[in-house]
Amino acid sequence: MFHARSARLPVSAETCPHYLSFVADEIGDGATAFTCAPPIRERENRELLWAALAGGLIQMVVSDHSPAAAPTANAPDDFTRARPGISSLQLSLPATWTEARARGYTLAHIAEWMCRNPARLAGLSRKGVVDVGFDADLIVMNPDARWKVQEESLEGRIFTPYLGRHLYGIVERTYLRGRRVFDRCGPCAAPHGRILTRSP
Repeated sequence: MFHARSARLPVSAETCPHYLSFVADEIGDGATAFTCAPPIRERENRELLWAALAGGLIQMVVSDHSPAAAPTANAPDDFTRARPGISSLQLSLPATWTEARARGYTLAHIAEWMCRNPARLAGLSRKGVVDVGFDADLIVMNPDARWKVQEESLEGRIFTPYLGRHLYGIVERTYLRGRRVFDRCGPCAAPHGRILTRSP
């Protein structure tokens, strides 16, 4: 990877919030909520991922959202029956921000890793940056608010290893092309998204 980037080859790399958050030695036996591919690795591997992000070897943090079904009642701890996948979409930002702030990274780093670079890779020239000429896709977030992930705080009934975990960052409002589509204190607006295509 390093040599490919040094040769200016079109190579990109990404990681996911769960690889930046969890470590193998803290996962209990039979905890099928952590089932993913590749599996969660040791603490040293997690810190190497953070170092790779800081150094630009890894350019993006993406959700890899894969909502896993709850384990079957007759075999709740059976990894052979657990479908790989970690529900990360709703929790991607607070999970990544929680670990990032603990290591001295800023919201500017988060915006680079989770907005600007993914938009560039996807060829979405009007996304990922707050500036004139870009779509006003914005959030209002309280970065210092600490909260506990509970079933009632999640959209839908999802099976996730983040349950019970304390995270920082609460999104108060979300705007899509300047229009408010989410408000934590009120009902969500009717969906009005559209299919995005790569910019010419």
